[in-house]
Amino acid sequence: MLHYPATPASDAIDTDDAAATALLPRYLSRIGYRGPLAPTLEVLAALQAAHIAAIPFEAIDALTGAGIDIGADAVDAKLIGQRRGGYCFEQNSLFLRVLHAIGFEAEGLLGRVRWMLPDDAPPTPRTHMVVRVTLRGRRWLTDVGFGAAVPPQPLAMDGEEAQPTAHESYRVVRHGAEWQVALSIDGEWRTLYRIEDTPPPAIDYELGNWYTSAHPASHFRHQLIAARTTAEARYGLRDNRLTVRLADGRIDRRYLGADEIARALSEIFLLPVRPHWRAAIERAATAEIAG
Repeated sequence: MLHYPATPASDAIDTDDAAATALLPRYLSRIGYRGPLAPTLEVLAALQAAHIAAIPFEAIDALTGAGIDIGADAVDAKLIGQRRGGYCFEQNSLFLRVLHAIGFEAEGLLGRVRWMLPDDAPPTPRTHMVVRVTLRGRRWLTDVGFGAAVPPQPLAMDGEEAQPTAHESYRVVRHGAEWQVALSIDGEWRTLYRIEDTPPPAIDYELGNWYTSAHPASHFRHQLIAARTTAEARYGLRDNRLTVRLADGRIDRRYLGADEIARALSEIFLLPVRPHWRAAIERAATAEIAG
């Protein structure tokens, strides 16, 4: 395999060579990956698939008021040491550091979530982080932190055609200084988010994380949300509604009581359920979900 030189991290994400070297074996053990390590598209795709299957999407610390620290030490302690999940700022910053440690040319980008919004909805805050990887001059968008609609593989950023995956089809379209990422559901293209083309400074991640984890308008402050994607199925929990979307198109939805929610968090989303989560779980069990 050809090896490409590592790209120094931008000031958006702090990295240290020794820390990155120490991180890699712990991360690979966490996601259960034992394959080759080289900056290639095949390795990138394999790491992305293993990551989203092993490390669930969740924002329970925002819901309980514990707060979310996106510093590297805090992210590693939570997602690797404690075997917790996280949301985009945690998941994709970890993935970016891992890619740098392997030798990928990669950078973080920031954008605005548009999922489930009409096209004419007002602008949303910049609260979603993704990773852009360049391989032999070709750019790929990778994302391990977008809940039950997370892309299950890298997406090419040099064409507007549909890109099939094991689940839905995606496309990435350039609009001026932004990239619009959408997926196809029931024959309709729905925008996930719009990503800016220029890597942001670190403070922009901090501001986005504060809004997402602490602002009263953030839905993570009001809803229990968890997600996990494997090759076979997507699993999504929104308060008391569990949705399973199989790769063959079948969908199963059911409503859970508090004990069932706790069991799903443990058995489906692989989370170490904590006693102090109980109040949030009981509130979620009584939620009324529209749509």
